[in-house]
Amino acid sequence: MKIINPIIDPKIHLTKKSSIFSSSLYTKKNPLPDEDVLEPVEFTIEKARSAHTFWIKQICEVTSSSAAARGTGISGRPPEMLEAKMKKGEAVIAFASDGRWAGFSFISAWEDGKYVSNSGLIVAPEFRHTGLAKRIKKEIFDLSREKYPDARIFSLTSSLAVMKMNHDLGFEPVTFSELTNDDVFWENCKTCVNCPILKSKERKNCLCTAMLYDPNKNSSFLHTNVLPKR
Repeated sequence: MKIINPIIDPKIHLTKKSSIFSSSLYTKKNPLPDEDVLEPVEFTIEKARSAHTFWIKQICEVTSSSAAARGTGISGRPPEMLEAKMKKGEAVIAFASDGRWAGFSFISAWEDGKYVSNSGLIVAPEFRHTGLAKRIKKEIFDLSREKYPDARIFSLTSSLAVMKMNHDLGFEPVTFSELTNDDVFWENCKTCVNCPILKSKERKNCLCTAMLYDPNKNSSFLHTNVLPKR
């Protein structure tokens, strides 16, 4: 099998905070009846900024379709919120080497920075199962630590894959009572199909698992199964 070396699209300009990596994803290029020529895909991940608001419509559409497909555990976010996150530098965005949008995630601070949530992790369907989600998760975690070094970072998820990513970063399962009490955060759950369960349990639990990273408990934590320092 002949492997074609990838060429990075010159239209993509990496910033100092960007990361680039090869994935395990391969796409067919001019396949022959008895031979497939595969082309590896590379990605860039960088801190989102105003120029990236162009992609909000696609991010919202993919999030909505993913929630419908899974039937559980994904809350929608209004475009205005995502635009504000990008302009404040509180999100990361990923692109394939040909310029296609590939993934996204954002952070939010609560109770004057006492807590920070990692939310909205989404990967475009054509780039799933490539390791991209794990790398976005690492980038959004690093962004949380950079902007709010003393905050307790938390994540609510019904995805086993995300639970494993969180565990690798030092998160531990906790009860909902250990998360923020900010009503605005919990109001964001109203678009999730499981919101009636959350309300019936008086916000004490739901189908999602709560996971928390406490910097006071993890000061000497050695990350395993994550990217090495660049």
